[in-house]
Amino acid sequence: MRNPAELECWLTDMDGVLVHEEEALPGASELIAKFKERGRRFLVLTNNSLFTPRDLSARLQRSGLEIPEENIWTSALATADFLANQHGEKTAFVVGEVGLTTAMHEAGFVMTDIDPDFVVIGDTRTYSFEAITKAIRLIIDGARFIVTNPDTTGPSPDGPLPATGAIAAMITTATGRSPYVVGKPNPVMFRYALNRIHAHSESTGMIGDTMDTDIVAGMEAGLHTVLVLTGSTTADTIGKFPYRPSRTLDSVQDLIPLL
Repeated sequence: MRNPAELECWLTDMDGVLVHEEEALPGASELIAKFKERGRRFLVLTNNSLFTPRDLSARLQRSGLEIPEENIWTSALATADFLANQHGEKTAFVVGEVGLTTAMHEAGFVMTDIDPDFVVIGDTRTYSFEAITKAIRLIIDGARFIVTNPDTTGPSPDGPLPATGAIAAMITTATGRSPYVVGKPNPVMFRYALNRIHAHSESTGMIGDTMDTDIVAGMEAGLHTVLVLTGSTTADTIGKFPYRPSRTLDSVQDLIPLL
């Protein structure tokens, strides 16, 4: 097992690891300070494609966490990077919010509903029947179907909201086409993150709260994985999975003495 103190770089999930809703979790601020103090390169990862890194940095700052936007990596950024490296015209019909459209523009894509190479579905709070209908017809006509993340629901104060995965399932049913999903648990999101901070898998750790996204993706990317029990996965449910994290801790507060 690799020693956390010897790892040069870290990837960490956001919700359930550093914050819960708008509240910083125990040890989160100290962990980020420790990374900076020891000169560790790090990225905060999230499947959320609604917001730009600047938006998320401001949200985290309100929670007491000082994380620059360049240290935030979203599924929207990973999707844009992935598509920028694919063959074909850089044209896309996009269903999503500013986090996704900004990332796509910055990757050189033109947004169009006229014969696009890609249909890209991300998180939005304003899914429209017209946009979904257009996406279905474009995919049937040959556009490649891409989804930023597989999450079927998202949180809200009033309860779960339908998210990207739920809309993608509807489009799959209507078209008979399955999408390529870029976000966690696809390790491609981690590979692009590693490239962004010039990291190598052998010297990088991944901190997550979810066994079937954070931990499995980190494991498949060859990272040292740390599961914290402040989010989705509880101690009682770890045994249901056929794989195990490198370490299991109650919170990131318990990781700080090991760095």
